Parts: sequence; structure tokens; C-alpha cells
Amino acid sequence: MKSHYQLAIVGAGPAGMAAAAAAAECGATSVVFDEQPAPGGQIYRAVETPAAVDRAILGVDYWRGAELAKTLRDCGVDYVPGATVWQVSPTREIGVTVDGTAMLITADQVIVATGALERPFPVPGWTLPSVMTAGSAQVLLKSAALAADGAVFAGTGPLLYLVAWQYVQAGVAVKAVLDTTPISNYFRATRHLAGALRAPQYLMKGIRLLRGIKKAGVPLIRGVRDLRMRGDDAVSAVEYRRGHDWQRIEADQVFLHQGVVPNVNLSYSIGCRHTWNEAQLCWQATTDSWGESTVEGVAIAGDGAGINGALAAEYQGRIAALGALYRLGTIDADERARRAAPARAALAAERRIRPFLETLYRPPKYFRVPPDDQTVVCRCEEVDVAAIRKAVAVGCVGPNQLKSFSRCGMGPCQGRLCGLTVSELIADFTDLPVSEIGYYRLRPPIKPLLLAELAELQTPAASDR
Repeated sequence: MKSHYQLAIVGAGPAGMAAAAAAAECGATSVVFDEQPAPGGQIYRAVETPAAVDRAILGVDYWRGAELAKTLRDCGVDYVPGATVWQVSPTREIGVTVDGTAMLITADQVIVATGALERPFPVPGWTLPSVMTAGSAQVLLKSAALAADGAVFAGTGPLLYLVAWQYVQAGVAVKAVLDTTPISNYFRATRHLAGALRAPQYLMKGIRLLRGIKKAGVPLIRGVRDLRMRGDDAVSAVEYRRGHDWQRIEADQVFLHQGVVPNVNLSYSIGCRHTWNEAQLCWQATTDSWGESTVEGVAIAGDGAGINGALAAEYQGRIAALGALYRLGTIDADERARRAAPARAALAAERRIRPFLETLYRPPKYFRVPPDDQTVVCRCEEVDVAAIRKAVAVGCVGPNQLKSFSRCGMGPCQGRLCGLTVSELIADFTDLPVSEIGYYRLRPPIKPLLLAELAELQTPAASDR
């Protein structure tokens, strides 16, 4: 690994891998920092060495990642797995820890391709042991061929159905799927049906997943309006309400999901401007048509600039790389436009389905802004709704003040699991738009950094390999 690169890419999901390949085509000296032990990101995790032997279990879409991973391995960029990036400065100085050694390197251009996170799902009992996210269930299936027999899946969104379907394909019993999609969303989504019909492959995929779940005899319970987990030392049951009556399902494992949102912690810490996306109910980095953020030389590629899916992230990664190469002077404007044209056309096609999906799977307010005062919001510091309500009542006007009042957002996750909920709760309590409430102020290091690592920090001159 060198002390300086023309292009540094953070993340080896679809956007990062595609960006690296595009940079290599034009001869730029590039490095890809990947926190995982192998390329693929979350969506293509363990695609080079999948634990599931039967390719049908994970579905055909998963295996597209194998081609991207091979291209990354073969294209000649420096690929650094197991790398924790804890800082990117506005001057593009990158702090990274690899194998217990912390170092600083510099780059002329940086592409942040850190992908997405699952949206917080704060319901009573969501912090109990054995209550996990659907994404976590998928990670275990991909990386270790592990699955929880007799689990309950609850929530809304394509990933929830996909993971339940993958469980079925693997021969694992699913006790029930509790669908929290509001019935009214189906009517609202019809406004965008014309655009969705221009991407029929996604509609057919959704139908196929639901048919597969039903064919396996898994109860698919729609119209769920309330959820709560029950248990002492761990979850033992999930209770749900649709209509007026509460129902109970005994379960030792519950997987929750209500969509994904951009992973913005790194881009926020760099100082990139972010805006509230009301359609997707999340914060996203502000970028131009080439992915460049409001910080010069820093681009955001993939879901960090708005949720569009794995294929769209791949095309965005390529476009962002071409933008960076142009700013480096490696290619001119005409070549940039020519090379980007196929990716732009494919990206436009991928985005046709988004308004339909965003409307159909928009999580309702009562699952984003918990009404029960005892519901935990910040898992790390065990701050509940009542504590936040009390802080707002005595003058707390934003997430950053809330840190002083309650330590909310100051735990190991640095707000990843509570940030959106906190912004929406304060907006609800103050009757202000979320865009005026804002988000946590994030500073490096954004990931844990040992004092011993910091004390032995290698500077660019010393870390040149």
C-alpha cells in the first residue's frame, strides 16, 4: 500500500467495485479500502466463497456480485480488506487501521461507497436478545449457512420477503411473516404503476417471492398495525395487532425490517452537505450528476446518495469514477461523457421502479416515531422515548443538544441505530419539519480507534510501502 493515490475508494460493495474497475481502465493509481474480509459489500457478501452450496438458495441476483468481485481482483487496483476507515478529512487525508496498525494516507480524489443500513425499527422489546434485523439473518445465511428455525419475520419492504424466501429455499421453517405495509399504501402506489410497468422484472420478482413464501405454507399476515416483543432474558413471543385484537406467536427468534437508508456517518464527518429526502424518509448526501459532493474532490457513489438498489449502485460507482478521472485530468469531457453514457442509460432504467417502491413500502409513522414512552430509542445508551420527550420539554431543540441532555447517539454505533428516530421524534414533539431539526454532528474517528493505534500512527511518509 502506498502513501498517496490518485483515487481512494471506501467500500467494496457494487458501487466501490464498479468504481475501481472504471478507474483501472484509465490507468489511475487507485486503492479500495474494505472493512469486510472479502469484496461484495452487504448485498454480495461472501460471494466468492458462499457458505450455501445450492446456488438457488440465494437467488440469481446474488451471483452477479461474483463477476464484479473477480473484476476487482483482476483489475490491478490495490485492494485492502479488513481495513477500518475512521477518518476522511476535507483535504482527503484518510485515516485507516489495517491489522492493528493505524496510518494516514492521502488521495487526490475520494469516492465514498459505504452503502446502506437498515432503518431503525424501534418497537417495544426490539432490544431483547434474539431480536435481529432481516439483514442480519441474510448475512448469517450468506457467510456461514446459519439460519434460525421457526423464526418470525416482521416489517415491510422487498428485503424482508427476499430473506424469508431464501429461508424457504434453504428448507428452513418460517413461523410467520407479519407484514406491516399499510393497506392505504397500495392505493397510493397505483399513481406510480405506469413507471413500475416499465420495469416488469422487479414486479415479477416480487410476485415470485410472495408466491414462494405462500407455497411453502408460511402464514403471510397483512395489515399489522402494532408490534411488541415479549420475553425476559430473550425474546419468547411476538405480539401483533391488526384491527382491534392482539394476537400472539411464540417465537425464539424475530427478524425485523422496514427498509434501508443511506449510511451517512462518513460523509457527514467529512463535512458534506446533506438534505432530507421526504420520499425515502432519510438523510442523503447532496451530489452533482457525477457524484461529487459539496466537498471538493469527494464523491458519494451508490446508496449513500439515495437508495436505488444494487444495480443502480454499480452504475453510480462507474459514473462517480469517471467524474473523478476527469477532475484528475486523466480523461477529457468528451471521453467522460462517452464512457458514462451506457451507465447513465442503465441507471435511468433502474430508477423507474423507485417511486412505486418508495410509496408502497413507506413505513408508517407509528413504526418510525414510537408512541410508547418506554420504547428504547438509543440502544447503546439505553435512552427511551420518555427521556427524549423530557429533554425537548426543557428546551432541547436538536439531536446534538440531546447528546448533552441524555448521551443519546454517543455510544459505539455513533447514532447509526437511533439517528433517524431521534430526528423524527424531535420534529414530532416540536411540530417542525425534520429538515429543520437536522442530524447528529459527526466527527472523526467514526469507528473505534485504540489509543495504542493512535500513539503509533504512521504518517504518510512512514507508511509508504
